[in-house]
Amino acid sequence: MSASVPLGQTLRIAIVGAGMSGLAVALALARNGFNKIHVYEAASNLGFVGAGIQVAPNLSRQLQRLGVWDHLQEDAVTMHGASVRAGSTDEELASVNSSHVEERYGQPHRWAHRAALANALCEGCKAASPAITIHFSTAVVGIDFEHPRLRVQERGAEGEDSWVDTDVILGADGIKSVVRKYMLAKRGEDADVKDTGQAAYRIMLTREQLAHDPELLAMVNSNLTFRWIAPRRHIIAYPISAHKTFNISTAQPDTNFASEPTSSYTTRADKSAMLAVFEDFCPLVQRMLGLVGEGEVCEWKLRVHHSLSTWVDEGGKVALLGDACHPSLPHLGQGAAQAIEDAAVLAVVLSKITDKNDVHAALLVYEVHRFSIFIIACPSSHRILALTPSQHLRKQRAEFLVDQAAASGCDLHLTDPEAQAARDEAFRQVKNGGANPDKWLDREVQDFVYGFDCVQDAEGR
Repeated sequence: MSASVPLGQTLRIAIVGAGMSGLAVALALARNGFNKIHVYEAASNLGFVGAGIQVAPNLSRQLQRLGVWDHLQEDAVTMHGASVRAGSTDEELASVNSSHVEERYGQPHRWAHRAALANALCEGCKAASPAITIHFSTAVVGIDFEHPRLRVQERGAEGEDSWVDTDVILGADGIKSVVRKYMLAKRGEDADVKDTGQAAYRIMLTREQLAHDPELLAMVNSNLTFRWIAPRRHIIAYPISAHKTFNISTAQPDTNFASEPTSSYTTRADKSAMLAVFEDFCPLVQRMLGLVGEGEVCEWKLRVHHSLSTWVDEGGKVALLGDACHPSLPHLGQGAAQAIEDAAVLAVVLSKITDKNDVHAALLVYEVHRFSIFIIACPSSHRILALTPSQHLRKQRAEFLVDQAAASGCDLHLTDPEAQAARDEAFRQVKNGGANPDKWLDREVQDFVYGFDCVQDAEGR
């Protein structure tokens, strides 16, 4: 390869999945000079759905770098604080002021509609055309790790498939990842997800639905997050879409999916069943849930999987990112943020190499992020890839936050009365500088999550 031709003009990159991680890594790569980016999506369109999403400082920082923040900012609502309450009594256990967030991390904490975030990434990818091509209705049905190449099949072309040659394969295809399945099968490892025993209702109420209830209307007009906690359950609610919508998300024991652990992760739920789950919660919550229309209740099965031994194919040019390698419980609000951090770091490390033979080393830097790449100028037959230690690890960081999310859920869902009393007292002591049992609101955890700039770190290595 001629040294005069930038690698970004020749490196062929195949991304499997057009969800948030897939769109983000495509856009990040395009903004780093790559122009042969192909995204393969089994669905016929992007079909943006979902409810609210937390846009923490570490996420908004990357969205601004990707040039898509303008598409999201009108929908976003800035959080000024949080109120943690007892589910049964509505007693406020802790009130947390979030004014420090922007001062300390350079960005405020915000909320937005998940579809608005996905649409922002989509608009960014459209603007990057023709560097990015999205192939809809195209499923991956095989991977050749040696070359590498993808075997793809277009919907409606039963029995007909074709091989697509590429230089890099990035699996951004979510918790049901096909790329992960093939990669781990090659290693003889189990790719099954892990059942957490938890499920979530995700609900959105409009301002019009709340208008007759002054207390609920004040909540959607506020810049606060509200969390109600109880044994094995909690509810979190906050305004999104420029205060036009009140987003409600819950966590509770899984009963609807328990008998079919490998079935669909989402189902239409019965309103009466939902009300029964939270029947011992305070009247305010009862009024709020009672406003949900029949047929508008969806329940999600919450799943993760055991930590993978690797995110990168051994000796190859295939890597995973986002939910394909580190799905998380939602209790820290970092699922999308960590996926987009993955995307940003992948783009940086791939942009630092000058030879296709160094793709695997770059992917290892992304995963372990304990090394940095320096190409020492030598005759082509004696090129030396030098690696130097780095402080941060992409895999370690994401998996640590997966563990923290699970731990926070355990603390919020305590069933032992003595443990609950101790936790509630800890909440009351937050105002005196005590650690917050809700890890999402704890200053030390926020420093680790919000204060780290993955691109700045990767660029400096």
